[in-house]
Amino acid sequence: MKRFIVLAACIALLGGCENLTQQEKAAGIGTLGGATGGAIIGALAGNAALGTAIGAGVGLVGGLVYNHVKENQQQDEQNAYSQGYAAGQHSAAGAPPPSYQPQ
Repeated sequence: MKRFIVLAACIALLGGCENLTQQEKAAGIGTLGGATGGAIIGALAGNAALGTAIGAGVGLVGGLVYNHVKENQQQDEQNAYSQGYAAGQHSAAGAPPPSYQPQ
């Protein structure tokens, strides 16, 4: 019965993550990953609680930085596409060749 309750709680918690923004997801994943790594390193060093806290903070910052870089990359790609599309609309590259007129 205890396993069922734990499983139901996990499913309920994960179900709440369905409509998070990309930034919230990156921050959450970074925090959880950092806390896990920090707890392991902290346990080896003798203070798991401090390691968890430090790891969670570092993971949070790492997740937010990763999200910022990805958003900038997507914006740069969209800008490059828009510029290329606009240039293609105004150039003669796609126009048919002028008709031949002998002299």
